[in-house]
Amino acid sequence: MKRTVNRRDFLNRSLGLCAAAGALTASGSEARAQTVRRPGRFEENALITERKRFTWPGGKTLAVWIVPNVEVFVLSRAAERAQGEQDVLGYAWREYGMRVGLWRIADVMDQANIRATVALNAAVCDVWPKAIEEMDKRGWEMMGHNVTNSRSLRGIRLDQEQEIIHTTLKVIEQATKKKVRGWLGTGLGENFTTLDILAEAGVRYTGDWNNDDVPYPMKVKTGEMYALNYGNAINDISFYGKGHTGEEYYQMVVNQFDTLYADSQKLPRVMGIPLHPFHTGEPLRIKYFEKAVQHMKKQDKVWFATGGEILDAYVKTQA
Repeated sequence: MKRTVNRRDFLNRSLGLCAAAGALTASGSEARAQTVRRPGRFEENALITERKRFTWPGGKTLAVWIVPNVEVFVLSRAAERAQGEQDVLGYAWREYGMRVGLWRIADVMDQANIRATVALNAAVCDVWPKAIEEMDKRGWEMMGHNVTNSRSLRGIRLDQEQEIIHTTLKVIEQATKKKVRGWLGTGLGENFTTLDILAEAGVRYTGDWNNDDVPYPMKVKTGEMYALNYGNAINDISFYGKGHTGEEYYQMVVNQFDTLYADSQKLPRVMGIPLHPFHTGEPLRIKYFEKAVQHMKKQDKVWFATGGEILDAYVKTQA
């Protein structure tokens, strides 16, 4: 039997729910504590349509930064996947990225005259010093990405978090003789204390917060911090992990680029491209990344830059 819905009763119930929600919002801190906790790290209710117009250097409108994740992992047993005492399958796959895959990506970027911004596990400096030399020789920028990729910052004690962050920055800076200015958490993981620790240590931008197409300032206790969109929506690790093909990856990146490039004619934008060498650096997939780079290079208002260059240019326009 079909049920008849009284539209007036439905609207009255809906308005009652809205009124209850409004009462929660207006009832002060006690009510807010029972609702969803907001980050408190940026300006709320900020729409892209209200931003101040600016341009990137050289009159460019879309800034593209490419972010290879250069990582090391702990060799241990993953209970659901390992055969025997060690996860040889998973470990060797990721090791391939460092031995081979990263250098296929480097060849593509060298040919296109593009410098990368590396999300770097600090332990790479000890395990793969030759890789550090090669990346540094190319002028790639290094941003902190924890000590290894086997341990996230999520849920650890404050003193442990401080130690991991400070160790990561110190090791990378000693190996490269350059200040680390950017950060990407393992799995984009943070605690409520993370940004304050980073800013106090002199880090000025993070790729963890992918909630805008334009850089924006974040609220920290000391120092400065900005969010740059890392491009997690087109992250190769999650995309290929779902069984998609290289051709589908190419189309995804091109679709992202084409929309952002069109949008950037009204207001400049940022596009991040996350890469994992053990995915994109595989022989069957590298040509699709190369095709995507060639597509982007055809547009004359694209600025390929590092995270630090994008930050500096943005801050300058906002002065």
